[in-house]
Parts: sequence; structure tokens; C-alpha cells
Amino acid sequence: MGGGRGSRLFVGVSVAVAVLAGCGPAGDLSIDKPGRIGSDKGDGKGGDGTSRGANPLDNPEGTKPGLAPIKSDKDRAAARKLIDKVPTKGRGPKTGYDRDEFGYAWADNADGIPWAHNGCDTRNDLLKRDGVEVKFRSGSDCVVTSMTLYDPYTGKTIEWSKQDAAEVQIDHVMPLSYDWQMGASRWSDGKRKQIANDPLNLLPVDGSTNSSKGDSGPASWLPPVKGIRCSYAVRFAQVALKYDLPVTTADKAAMLEQC
Repeated sequence: MGGGRGSRLFVGVSVAVAVLAGCGPAGDLSIDKPGRIGSDKGDGKGGDGTSRGANPLDNPEGTKPGLAPIKSDKDRAAARKLIDKVPTKGRGPKTGYDRDEFGYAWADNADGIPWAHNGCDTRNDLLKRDGVEVKFRSGSDCVVTSMTLYDPYTGKTIEWSKQDAAEVQIDHVMPLSYDWQMGASRWSDGKRKQIANDPLNLLPVDGSTNSSKGDSGPASWLPPVKGIRCSYAVRFAQVALKYDLPVTTADKAAMLEQC
């Protein structure tokens, strides 16, 4: 094709420009607007270009920080196998649902989950788990006042402080209203309190992105960073399996598609 020195130099310069601009595979975060469902693959990196968090397949208890992308064919096969175990059924009515049915927010007294009864509420436990450069209120090893968060959903680096608390929200990966409609309405108060405070079901993320999710399942909402969507589907499946909850047929299909 006549690849002389001049054409090689042009290609090299073009690649360098693309990398510096953050375009193409070398720098693309492949971010969709929240709520759009796509099949393209992003890299799931933090805002500084460094992968953050744990592979959910290696984090079955949710005690490791963050959410890393699932990339290898082997892991994707394992992810599909896990998701395939989740039963399906139609979404029931929301009648009777109230957040208080799952206990008061961020209770430290939910039995049978990591970090329960440690003297620190669930929200601060999660901020400590996922934040870096964490600073605490004077005299406390619990109350987080500032930190840096690498948000897996958007790829943003968030410099968070307690003065602007809503900038970071704790997402229930499997939303509590969804749980209610899929069977949690018949649970004991104790079991509902567990799923509301279980670190497996919780991720600190960008507040506005979390608000856009509402109580959606994966068929109608997925994280904007495409490269993290398989990991998100795995996390959703892990919660469903741990608590013997089904998902809708559409949600299961969407979860399998991401992996």
C-alpha cells in the first residue's frame, strides 16, 4: 500500500493527537447519558485514567472498595454463568412500600452483614471503604468529613466534603423499592434491614447520577460508563442470589447482554 516514512510519521502523529485528546480506544471512557442502554465497551476507568476498585467476582461479600470492569473472556463467561442462576418473575405492585420498611437509614444494628455493630453507621462505613485520602471529624474514626472518590458509574473523580454531602450518594444497586416488588414485602423487618445496609448492595457514587436511576432495573437504567456495566450486572445478580430475589425477564436479559 506504499507505506513510506512520510505516511508512518503521519500515522504516528495522528495517534499521538488522538491520545492527547482522549479520543478512541486509548482514552475513551465510552460514557452514555444516564439511562441509555448501549452495547459498546468502555474501559471503566477513574477520572484520572487509572482503573479503580475490585472485580465483583472477587468481592462476593462487598467488603472490597469500588467496582472494577470485567474484561477477560473467562471472567465474562463466569459472569454470565452467575447471572443465569437468577430466577425471573414479573414485578409486583409497589403497594405499601416505604423506605422505613427497611429500617431507619444507615442502621448499624442489622445482624448478619459485614461491619454491623461496629459503632459506625453504614453510610460512613461505605465512604471509608471506597474513599481515598479520607479525613475524619476531630476525635472520631467514623465520621468522614472529606475524601476523594473515583466514581465507577461516571468515571469522575469527586473531591467530596461533608459540607456538600449530597454530591455523593450511596446507591442501593438493587433498589429497595425493586426488592419490595420482587418479594421483600413478605420478609421480616430484620431481613429487610440487612439488604438495606449490606455492603454488597451499596456503592458510593455521583449523587445526580444515582438520582437519575430511581428504582429502575437494568433493563431501563445502566451506569453511564459502558465498561462497568457487566460488573454492575454481576453485582445486581450477587444481591439477588444472596437474598433469594428474582428479577424481571427483561432485566435478566439486559444483565446477560452486558457480559
